[in-house]
Amino acid sequence: MNSESRVKNLLNPSLEQLIDEIHAVNHGWKVALAFGDIPALAKSLQEMKTRLQVRLLRQYAPDRVYLALDTETASEEPLYGLRLREPVAGHTDAAHLPVRVAKEHLSPERIERFGEL
Repeated sequence: MNSESRVKNLLNPSLEQLIDEIHAVNHGWKVALAFGDIPALAKSLQEMKTRLQVRLLRQYAPDRVYLALDTETASEEPLYGLRLREPVAGHTDAAHLPVRVAKEHLSPERIERFGEL
């Protein structure tokens, strides 16, 4: 892959690439939380996951990914699941996004538009 292709992939990642990155960062964030003595790393990974999720929604919602309120996962706050309309690389979702965080990064109109059809 030449440098021009690499830059293009960074600026315009595929759906599969974004989902893989979200899951990798989400896993890293959970590992950092488990160690507990590296809160700055955990916070950075959490923010990176959010940025990737927002990017995923802006590029691929609502046709390929959508927001669905998750009523089954135990959490201290309401969560959206980023659900895929069709599995991608073995994934059916792109992790959870707290409703509060979605409201900080997306307008009410976009949240509605990115919801289930």
